[in-house]
Amino acid sequence: MRFVFTGRVIEWRGPSPYYFVPVPDEESADIREVAALASYGWGVIPVEARIGDVLFTTSLFPKDGGYLLPLKNAVRKPQGLGADDEVTVELTVRLQLGTPEGG
Repeated sequence: MRFVFTGRVIEWRGPSPYYFVPVPDEESADIREVAALASYGWGVIPVEARIGDVLFTTSLFPKDGGYLLPLKNAVRKPQGLGADDEVTVELTVRLQLGTPEGG
C-alpha cells in the first residue's frame, strides 16, 4: 500500500523533543483498513518512507484516529527540516504477511 502526500513537520516537546509529519485524514482512513495486517503490536504500523533523497524505515504512531510519521534526526537534519516546514512524503505500508503453509 503506497501513498504520496504533503504535510507540515510538527514538534512534540516531551522530555526529548521529536518531530513528526501527520498523515492526512484520507490516507489515515485507508491505513486503518489494513491496520490488522500491518501492525505488529501497540497499534504502530511499520512503513518505509522517503522524504527528498532520504529513504528510511520506521513505524507510524496512532494519534487521535490518524497517524504520525516520526522523523529521526538522521532524516531531518541532512535536509534542514524543522517545525512548520512542508514536506512531500512517499510512504509504503509494510504488511505483515504470514508464512505459506509448509514453508
